[in-house]
Amino acid sequence: MEITVGWFIFIAALAFCCEYIDSSLGMGYGTILSPVLIIMGFDPLIVVPSILLSQAVGGFTASIFHHGFRNVSFHPSSKDLKIVFVITSFGLVATIFAAILAINIPKVFLKTYIGVLVICMGIVLLSKIVFRFSWKRIMGVGILSAFNKGLTGGGFGPVVTAGQVISGQDHKGAIGVTTLAEVPICTAAFLTYVIGRVIKEIEGPILDLPFRDFFQKIFSENIFKWELVLALLLGAVTVAPFGAFTTKKMKTDRLRVILGILVLILGIWTLVKTYL
Repeated sequence: MEITVGWFIFIAALAFCCEYIDSSLGMGYGTILSPVLIIMGFDPLIVVPSILLSQAVGGFTASIFHHGFRNVSFHPSSKDLKIVFVITSFGLVATIFAAILAINIPKVFLKTYIGVLVICMGIVLLSKIVFRFSWKRIMGVGILSAFNKGLTGGGFGPVVTAGQVISGQDHKGAIGVTTLAEVPICTAAFLTYVIGRVIKEIEGPILDLPFRDFFQKIFSENIFKWELVLALLLGAVTVAPFGAFTTKKMKTDRLRVILGILVLILGIWTLVKTYL
């Protein structure tokens, strides 16, 4: 798909809206943006790494403002930063493995799995079930959500945010933790996608390929559509302070209901887009 100036502005505005939802509620960027861009005519293997890269940058920016607005504490000894570390440590292996799988496995099975999983998380949130905080549950949440992210570019936020809340984490803290945890997860998945695509397209042993050719291959149009990446980055970065400020002002007692409804909608939408 050719990106005109009009489409560039539209995509940047779309990324702005999706990242606003994501940075204020901890979910929605990849889950909403990925199917929309595919419907517009972009190749899924171009869409997913573009979303991963833009969300890594946007998430890092938003996490700075979440810390600044005291939605979450990322001081070295804080519980929130320890949760980020646990989620990313266990999630990195899962997301790299998932990204490798995603290059070679039918998307319909993956999207069905994510849709059903997210719907279940939404139902649990709306039922107001809360478990006592457990590091083992946080580990499981990190592995499961990162696996989703590596597979499709979405599905991380709903699972990791809802999973933290269900596990006993503070609602606003869960959103801030998710925003920062997405940064290394998205970065790892992005690099895996790009390197995996390059290796798959190269004929012969990769170690015998001149480095210049390998470098050019990484930044070729077959791997990246730079206009798309730039539009997504522009929208995702500029909205960061607004999302974090919204989280700060939102009442905690309403936040779980809003999260539950949004997670449920995203799960249903994922299944609808998969089969219709």
